[in-house]
Amino acid sequence: MSGAWPPPPGEQPQQGTATPPTPPPPGQQLQPAAPPQQAGWGQGQGQQPAWAQPLPPAHKPGAIPLRPLGLGDMLDGAFRLVRFNPGATVGASVLVAAVAMAIPLVVTGVITFTGDSLEAFGTSLDDPNYVPGNSEIVGIAAAFGSLFVGTILQAFGTILVSGMISHVSHAAAIGKKLTLTEAWAATHGNRWRLIGLAVLFTLLYLVAVAVAVVPVVALAITVDNPVPAILVGLLMLLLLLVGSVFVSVRFYLLAVPALMLENAGIIGAVRRAWRLSTRQFWRLLGIWLLTALIAGFASQIVGFPVSLIASFVGIAVPDLYFLATIGGSALATVMAAAIATPFTGAVTNLQYLDQRIRKESYEVELMEQAGLLTR
Repeated sequence: MSGAWPPPPGEQPQQGTATPPTPPPPGQQLQPAAPPQQAGWGQGQGQQPAWAQPLPPAHKPGAIPLRPLGLGDMLDGAFRLVRFNPGATVGASVLVAAVAMAIPLVVTGVITFTGDSLEAFGTSLDDPNYVPGNSEIVGIAAAFGSLFVGTILQAFGTILVSGMISHVSHAAAIGKKLTLTEAWAATHGNRWRLIGLAVLFTLLYLVAVAVAVVPVVALAITVDNPVPAILVGLLMLLLLLVGSVFVSVRFYLLAVPALMLENAGIIGAVRRAWRLSTRQFWRLLGIWLLTALIAGFASQIVGFPVSLIASFVGIAVPDLYFLATIGGSALATVMAAAIATPFTGAVTNLQYLDQRIRKESYEVELMEQAGLLTR
């Protein structure tokens, strides 16, 4: 780890020592404090209730106060984390997305400028009787196939970036900063476990989809009336949605930081996620949905102009239709990754720290790591 977390403007880092009281002016004597039983309402005019006195502020050596976190603490902490660790958050996300999206961009560019397969397709878009030939079909398949490959690679890269952000978030909580190299090195030994965790839940989801589709297909084949198949399909879709949300919140959301920060195996991380999310489902779900909404809205704002320009280029220059389409999609993906991945990852890891603080008094250990307490 390198660097120290800078305190906000006008705010001094707290070191766990109380400020000595200011002596009274000459000639004025200190008055003894009222006993607790005399400090409530109805005990005389001018008296303040004891519980109305402000509490001492929580220790805040880094991005978050070391106490149970509210929604505002998490959102503010996520912004501060990204702001003071741009290399290990935004930089890592952009690097992964740029490398992955370079594949479809290069493939489509080569096809566009070395042959006429995609050029003919773009020029003939306005012809209602146009039927693409074999070379055009191959070019289209190669362009969209490379985009699919790039998307898969980005998904795996994003999984690794989420593991890096776990370490960045933990360091930020105790007032330390990690560089991109340090954050990547911190994931050593857990990278394949992290990918295995994601693959496990992806396979479970695919199995659930298959189980939901089987009765719908069976009814569509065996029953002449389509209404039963449609009703069962809607029911299965609802069950699949509810089950996916439940599994994601209770088993996966907190499993990634648990796996990275506690060196737990895949099953151990899932068990930790279950224990930490007990009686916290709605809180975790609400913050998760709000974070996704904020990140998605910001990504759309950033990516919309790029997609719009790409559409105009494709219409104005039909020969570059596919290159403009793939290029616009790739650039919008990179820009969205620069916003969504660091922000959502930071909030998720702050939720993990919040649950450990609430259930395990983890703030004490964080204070010791920050040097505010000694054993």
